[in-house]
Amino acid sequence: MNMAATKDPTKLSYEQARDALAEVVATLESGQSTLEQSLALWEQGEVLAKVCQDWLDGAKAKLAAAKPEADS
Repeated sequence: MNMAATKDPTKLSYEQARDALAEVVATLESGQSTLEQSLALWEQGEVLAKVCQDWLDGAKAKLAAAKPEADS
């Protein structure tokens, strides 16, 4: 999924954000981008990495909140 197709990356699911981040990384690693393109990709990658981290943090918080209930 190309992040350019999504106006608000915060609306992506974890899987969509992860896949888009993998595309960004692959493009950067190819070395075929100009400096300007690379900087834009890097910025997109930072946004996508934050979206992924927010999903993971949310999941961790839900698990932590559920654990005391399971112990009861």
